[in-house]
Amino acid sequence: MALHILKLSVGAESVADLENWIAERLVLRRKAKQPLEHLHRTRMVPKRQAELLDGGSVYWVIKGQIAARQQLIDIRPYTDDSGTGQCHLVMEPQVITVSPRRCRPFQGWRYLQAHEAPPDMRGGIADVGQMPEKMQKDLRELGLL
Repeated sequence: MALHILKLSVGAESVADLENWIAERLVLRRKAKQPLEHLHRTRMVPKRQAELLDGGSVYWVIKGQIAARQQLIDIRPYTDDSGTGQCHLVMEPQVITVSPRRCRPFQGWRYLQAHEAPPDMRGGIADVGQMPEKMQKDLRELGLL
C-alpha cells in the first residue's frame, strides 16, 4: 500500500498559485536544459522511501487545508555545499486537486497513510475541481459538498 508525504506549500494562496510556481520553475529548467521535473528540497530524508515510491504522492497543505497532490517519482539525497545532508523530492509537474480537508500547521513534512489521504477531485457535480477554491470552501462549510 502506498505511503504519502504531507507538506505545507508555504506562500501559496491557492492551488493555482502552486501550479503557476511549478510552471515558472519548469520554464527555468527548460532554459537551463535540465530535465523537466519538479524538485522540492527538504532537509530530512524519508526513511520509508520504498513505500513512498510505490505509488506515493506529496499532498500539499495550502491555507490550512490539504488541497492538492503531486505524484512522487524519486527521492534523491544529497549533501549541500556546507556539508548538510538534504534531499530532493522529485514529483510529476501535474498538480491534482483533492477533496480539501482541514490541516493544522506543522514544520517539515509528515507521513500520510493511504487510507487517510483525501480523494482526488474528479468529475462530479459540475466538476467541483474547476470551481474557485473559496466557493468550494464555502459550499463545504454549508454541507453542500
